Amino acid sequence: MTETRTDRAALERGLHHALAFLDGLDQRPVLARAGLEELRRALGKPLPQAGIPGVQVIDELVADAQPGINASQGGRFFGWVIGGGVPSAIAADWMTTVWDQNAALYAATPAAAVVEEVAGAWLKDLFGLPAEASFAFVTGCQMAHVTCLAAARHGVLRDKGWDVEHRGLFGAPPIRVLANADRHGSVDVALRILGFGLDSIVPLPLDDRNRVSAEGLKAALAAGDGPTVVVLQAGELNLAGFDPFADLIPIAKASGAWVHVDGAFGLWAQVSPDHRHLVTGVDLADSWTTDGHKYLNVPYDSGLAFVRDAAAHRAAMTLSTSYLPAGGGVARDPIDWTPELSRRARGFAVYAALRELGRDGLADLVRRTSRHARTLAEGIGALPGAELVGVSELNQALVRFHDPSTSATVQDHNARTDRIIATVNASGEALFGGVDWRGRRCMRISVCNWRTTEDDLTRTIEAVRGALLQNS
Repeated sequence: MTETRTDRAALERGLHHALAFLDGLDQRPVLARAGLEELRRALGKPLPQAGIPGVQVIDELVADAQPGINASQGGRFFGWVIGGGVPSAIAADWMTTVWDQNAALYAATPAAAVVEEVAGAWLKDLFGLPAEASFAFVTGCQMAHVTCLAAARHGVLRDKGWDVEHRGLFGAPPIRVLANADRHGSVDVALRILGFGLDSIVPLPLDDRNRVSAEGLKAALAAGDGPTVVVLQAGELNLAGFDPFADLIPIAKASGAWVHVDGAFGLWAQVSPDHRHLVTGVDLADSWTTDGHKYLNVPYDSGLAFVRDAAAHRAAMTLSTSYLPAGGGVARDPIDWTPELSRRARGFAVYAALRELGRDGLADLVRRTSRHARTLAEGIGALPGAELVGVSELNQALVRFHDPSTSATVQDHNARTDRIIATVNASGEALFGGVDWRGRRCMRISVCNWRTTEDDLTRTIEAVRGALLQNS
């Protein structure tokens, strides 16, 4: 390959393999077939001294890697909250790679900056968030939490007369973090990264519906003073629980706390008229996170952060140097809102997916996947030896499997649940994950892929039936 020639053959070969993969999803085993040592042998080739033709590289990469690829793009992947990729988003992501822009500055890539500006405004409107809120396109909810909680750190310390960006946390008033006891672990990681420390977290007790209770929040707020951040949840990981935002946020705000909402997938309930009631009052918060690679069905990675106090957000993130030409107050520079300097132009895929789906398509996607989750959970739960533990109003559900022995213990039921999950996954017909929930081992059902069909549900229920027979 010369320095001046594009190797079209390698690109065309990549397109061929990509389309073949997508076309074969219905027949492909959902679980990756290759084990660790097999993949190490296949991919662990010696680094060549001389270059290899691009077509050969792609052919060998696909042959060696594909046995280790889970079919999470397909309609029978229910292990985690992972969407597929709507066609325009996949194509836009390909173009993002081809254009190869560093989307840090308007000057570096004008179109990428403007497409984020447009898509960010669309998303705020879809979620019913304040028009004045700022936003950031990041890798996922992990970095979205970092972004929002950095803004929160700035805001609550600013209100106490402390400039954390210049003075740091040494000697600063300690910040309390009152957080939903069932919060996602990414919140904890963000707090560690930002220097809060896990000891700053006060778990908020839950009511009989697994939501933060008003009484518990009031008691926690009254138990201390000083700068406070309250972390609530839109869509708990196992049964998609939603905290009662309309009740809790005014209580927190009355005490001067900053309220942050983890809406990794649950914030998308707002786009469906049938599910909007789940997030009533969420717009009262100060910051919000969600993912595009979940419900929006764009390729990894795609996280979104929103902050009501744009000044706090910008102060926590912005960077200015003489060699980075700023937008001059007219153009929006992503560097002012994200923790990354070198960054992929993620906005193109989000923009494409929003246009392809539209408001009606987004609402249908949430309704359809929620219906599929209930159908799947109830169908599996009705099988002999299965138990429907719980099903949510959104896209999450839990089932478990009982050991048939008359002397079976909870541990026996837990072990059987893991065996059934492993058998289903090994069949290649579907993929599920296990979780410990309220002292019981359960199989978690997560549905958010636009490709999932009624036929996928039927095939999956039959796969579970077969696993139960196999382990009888």
